[in-house]
Amino acid sequence: MADLSGTAEFLPADAARGIGVVAPFDFALDDEYLRWLGPGVGMYATRTPYLDVPVSIEMAEAVSDIDEVVAASRAVREARPAAVVYACTSGSFVAGMAGERALCAAMREAAAAPAVTTSGALLDALAALDVRTVAVATPYDAPVTDRLASFLAEAGHRVAGCAWLGLQADIARVAAPSVRRLVEAADTPEADAVFISCTNLRTFDLLEDLEGELGKPVLSANQVSLWAALRAGGLPAAPVKQRLFQVDTPAGERR
Repeated sequence: MADLSGTAEFLPADAARGIGVVAPFDFALDDEYLRWLGPGVGMYATRTPYLDVPVSIEMAEAVSDIDEVVAASRAVREARPAAVVYACTSGSFVAGMAGERALCAAMREAAAAPAVTTSGALLDALAALDVRTVAVATPYDAPVTDRLASFLAEAGHRVAGCAWLGLQADIARVAAPSVRRLVEAADTPEADAVFISCTNLRTFDLLEDLEGELGKPVLSANQVSLWAALRAGGLPAAPVKQRLFQVDTPAGERR
């Protein structure tokens, strides 16, 4: 036996290059997140505790409980992420802009890293693209969709079109043709962009084609989450051709 106590060599503190992801218990799209990450960028994901509730305002309020989000943020702190993202659209808009700011502040302290949320990332993306009027496509029911519209209105954006699927479960299983129809139903000529809500809805393979067909930016919850987190952490993105990733704006947090 050999005792090598005290001889271990360590990498520099900034050698770990990755994004910490705090997601609701039902989040099922880790594989899609990885597709936005540039070479050498890792992902450290954790979930909030399981809840036996349908996708609803009640669920959004529960999964955005500050204490639970702080605990999850601390769970990824050991990985020393370059930034941490709360990957839940409804959980980050359900309490309005004040609630979104509170989540960011709590995560920033708990994870000791720059922090963003999906809904905050959406506002940053709309600003980067100079979008004031947006169409909204969601898998939710009407009450949750209305809460998203209210959040956008509070932030100074006009919602020009809206469509929803009315789902309270199985969002991660929605097929691409249904997402495409949803976006087409939400879009209007007045909208400068379309936003597809929910981090459990697959969108990566649709965005570039939809932007070409509609002639405007098409944003999604997972796309804006990773775009904002990578910017906040100063990390590279994958070479995607989606419009948001072609915008040349300074990295960093909105607040």
